[in-house]
Amino acid sequence: MARVVFLLVPQLHLLDLAGPAQVFSAAADLGHDYRLHYVAERDEVPTVQGIPLVAGTTWPELTPDDLVVVPGWRPAAHGSAEPVGDDDLRRLAAHHAAGGTVASVCAGAYALGRAGLLDGRRCTTHHDVQDDLARRHPAARVVRDVLYVVDDRVVTSAGIASGIDVALHLVATRHGPAAAAAVARSLVVYVRRNGHEQQASVMLRHRSHVSDAVHRVQDLIDSRFAEPLPLAELAAAGGVAERTLTRLFRQATGLTPLGYQQLLRVERAEHLIGHGATVDSAARTVGFTDARMLRRLRARAARLPVRPPGGSSRPATGTPRAATRAG
Repeated sequence: MARVVFLLVPQLHLLDLAGPAQVFSAAADLGHDYRLHYVAERDEVPTVQGIPLVAGTTWPELTPDDLVVVPGWRPAAHGSAEPVGDDDLRRLAAHHAAGGTVASVCAGAYALGRAGLLDGRRCTTHHDVQDDLARRHPAARVVRDVLYVVDDRVVTSAGIASGIDVALHLVATRHGPAAAAAVARSLVVYVRRNGHEQQASVMLRHRSHVSDAVHRVQDLIDSRFAEPLPLAELAAAGGVAERTLTRLFRQATGLTPLGYQQLLRVERAEHLIGHGATVDSAARTVGFTDARMLRRLRARAARLPVRPPGGSSRPATGTPRAATRAG
């Protein structure tokens, strides 16, 4: 049985803790052996949201299979004081040195930095404190505007809802993507976002609706966006007729299925190009037959803002009209 130990810091954010804890709790309910522990320097821990938490003050004995998670807190609540004590910092460093995994959510990255775990490693945190983290820990390589980063068993995330994403990633790493998908379904999380995605990703911008049929279709497009996807296959995934899917998809997202898929392709291509790939290789990787379409879509995206979801009968700005194939 693997332990997941949450180190609770005064003035922590509830969702930074509750999101990952719910993921591992749901994984345990589905038959994966996890036991959750909560430790703190004091047995009562105040939160930003005003609900006090109760924790143990004694750490369990850890093995390399165990995971330690540091949820984030409101940095301004502590001023210049350091909210994590030296003993806990030593435990974080020792667990990693023994082969264990250490993760942080949001400002929890500060604790990993003080424990020496960010030096020479890629990491991230919430966009509001990325500059401060880089200033405090100049040996760390802070990756900006991503959801989470994994570097040699040191896992850092942007915080708040991205704590769910990184926990699902850890479940997928240990038990496979099907296990993570089952947990996501139990949490009614419609998509498991990847770490390289921006904190305001295409999927995040176009998931703020309540159409189950459209979410099911988006799940399919998200997982296979680099493949040709016939409209008939997408409609079958949504359990609706093709014409109905086109209408529902536009109402929910402001896009056609093809437009949504192309936005995903362009976003992924931009990431690859930003990490050194050529336009040609990025285009092939994301599913375009050549770079011309990618160049056109990138140029269009640079000229025109993406319209928010709306229910308009016209296609969203910069997206193609309905097609019989999303790909």
